[in-house]
Amino acid sequence: MPRPWVKTLIAEKLPKANIVETNTYYQGARYTTAEHRKTLAVNGWDFAPVDIMDEEGTAMLPVKGGKWFTEMSVGSHMLNYDSLLVLTHFKGHTMGGFGGSNKNIGIGCADGRIGKKMIHTGDTGTQWGISKEELMERISESAKATADHFGDHIAYINVLRNMSVSCDCEGTAAQPVVTPNIGILASTDILAADQASVDLVYALPEKYRHDLVERMETRHGLRQLSYMKELGMGCDRYVILDMDHGDTPITLAEAVKNVKPFKA
Repeated sequence: MPRPWVKTLIAEKLPKANIVETNTYYQGARYTTAEHRKTLAVNGWDFAPVDIMDEEGTAMLPVKGGKWFTEMSVGSHMLNYDSLLVLTHFKGHTMGGFGGSNKNIGIGCADGRIGKKMIHTGDTGTQWGISKEELMERISESAKATADHFGDHIAYINVLRNMSVSCDCEGTAAQPVVTPNIGILASTDILAADQASVDLVYALPEKYRHDLVERMETRHGLRQLSYMKELGMGCDRYVILDMDHGDTPITLAEAVKNVKPFKA
């Protein structure tokens, strides 16, 4: 996600907003709050207030209708906010298949020591012991806790550009990008946002979509979508409106018609 885009968005549209984060579950440059803040400064994300939500502990949010959780542990500072804009770089993911809005808040709002452990480890005794369909379901139940908490005061933006099959957290170790940039999707429906994002990737010519689709399918990532539907998190039927042309409804094929091969 280009920093200037986010900086402009906050300055012009959300001047009182905080960027929110949580610490990571794995050892690294964002494992502790102190190291996390150093990393933010090094990477230039200190142009606005950044709230590391689990800096001062955790809070439990109910998970309604889940089969793995009845509650999810999130950063305690989440309770200080009455709205959330979920700004997501849509891309592949090593374990999740793809990272959209669901994965962003499902993992990103869970605190670094308890919530993320609930999702990734469970009772396995192994840090990354949960995978495939069960991982997708646990991520989705965690996301539902956050989505339900904010109710009608949450919206989702997926940015479909620079889409490696790897997660941004892999940094320079991420696989090269081969999927063309598609555009930006926005919705107040989390399932519609992620479903449309995935459908747009599938609408690309096979040579462009192959690697990202393979990553989604081999990691069972599409279970995120079907389980969100089962949980009642949103609707998988949608209409794409082209904001560049007066909100004209367009098809998936029309939306990807003029995409160009990716150039770094």
